[in-house]
Amino acid sequence: MIALENHERRLHKTPTLRRTLLAGSAGLVGAAAAASGLAILLRTRRRRGPPAIQASIRQDWLDRRKEAIIEPELPIIDPHHHLWDRPYRYLFQDLRADVGSGHKIVATLFAECGAMYRTDGPVELKSLGETEFVTGVARRGASGEYGSTRYIAGIIGYVDLRTGSRAKGVLEQHMAVSDGRLRSIRNGSASHADPSLRIYAGAPPGLLLERDFREGFAALAPLGLGFDVWVIQTQLKEVVNLARDFPQTTIVLDHLGGPLAVGPYAGKREEAFTEWREGIYEVASCPNVFIKLGGLGMKLIGFAFYESDLPPSSHDLEKAWRPYIETCIEAFGPQRSMYESNFPVDKGTCSYQVLWNAFKRIAAGCSADEKTGLFSGAASKAYQPMQF
Repeated sequence: MIALENHERRLHKTPTLRRTLLAGSAGLVGAAAAASGLAILLRTRRRRGPPAIQASIRQDWLDRRKEAIIEPELPIIDPHHHLWDRPYRYLFQDLRADVGSGHKIVATLFAECGAMYRTDGPVELKSLGETEFVTGVARRGASGEYGSTRYIAGIIGYVDLRTGSRAKGVLEQHMAVSDGRLRSIRNGSASHADPSLRIYAGAPPGLLLERDFREGFAALAPLGLGFDVWVIQTQLKEVVNLARDFPQTTIVLDHLGGPLAVGPYAGKREEAFTEWREGIYEVASCPNVFIKLGGLGMKLIGFAFYESDLPPSSHDLEKAWRPYIETCIEAFGPQRSMYESNFPVDKGTCSYQVLWNAFKRIAAGCSADEKTGLFSGAASKAYQPMQF
C-alpha cells in the first residue's frame, strides 16, 4: 500500500482542488499501467478473443452490477474509445449500448486501433481504411437517427510519422476522407527492454527521438493536428523532450502516462508510484501537454477486479483509482485533464455506467468549472471536435 501522507501534504498547496482530491481518498488498492501502442498489438494479432492487455468482456458478469447514475445531467465528451471487428467485435451498436446506459455523453472521439485497414496499395496508405470506416460510422451518428450524441465528433488516426517528409501528404489524405474529423495522430510508442513487458510495450525503442519520426511530427501543427502519445512511465522524459522541442503542437498523454505495477515493478507498487508521479509532474510542466484520465481497467495497471465473483462498484473503483487520478489533476489542473472511457478495452473490468460513476465520485468536490474541464472542457480544447 502507498503511504499517502506526503501526497496529501502536497495537496494542501493546491487549495482549489484540495477539497476535491482528498474527499474519500483511501489507500492504493492495486495499480498498473496501460499497455503499449494498442494499434501495434492489434495489427499483429488476428485471433479471436481479447488481447493480453485486457480482461475478457463478460456481459453477464457486468450485468450483475447496476447503479443509479450520479449527476445524470453533467455533459461528457468521451475522448477515447475504439471500434473494431477483431480481435473481437465492438462496433457502433455496441458503443451505442454503452453510451446510452445513462450518462449524458454529448460527443465521443475515436482512437486508432489498427481496425479495417486496406488490404492493398502502399503500406503507408493502408491505415486510410480505418479513417474511412470510422468516418462512415460518424456520418450515421450525425444523421440524428441515433439520438443527440455526436458519435466520433473527432478522430485520432494513425499515420506512420517515421515516413518523414512523406507524412504530410498522407496526413492530408486522412484529413480529406475524414470529412474534417481528423484531430490528432497516434503512433504506438510504448517500449521497454524487459521481456515480461514486451507484450504490452512492443514499439521500437526511442521512437519519439528518431529523426525521421520528428520530421513527420513537424507536419502536424501546420495542419492543425495534435498528437496522442501512449508510453509507459519509464518513457516520460521522452515525452518532455518532444513537447519542449515542439511547443506549438498539442500533445495528449494517454492513460495517465502508463504507471506500472507488473513485470519488473511487480510487488514494488510504492516505488513505481513514486517514480511515475515524478515523471507526471515533469510532463505537466509543458503547457502544450494534456492528459487522459483512464485506462485503469487494463491488466497492466495491476487491478484484478475481473477475478472477483462480482464486478466492482464505483465505490471500489474510486478507492483504487483515486491516488493516480488525483495526482494527475493536481499536476495538470482540471483544464488540461480529461476523463476517458478507453472502451472496450476497460470493459473487461467494469461497465460504462459504473466507470463514469467512479470518475464522478472522484470529482465530487470539484467546482462546476472544474467539472466542466474534466468531463468535457479539456477534451474540447485539446481536440476541437466537430460541433456537438
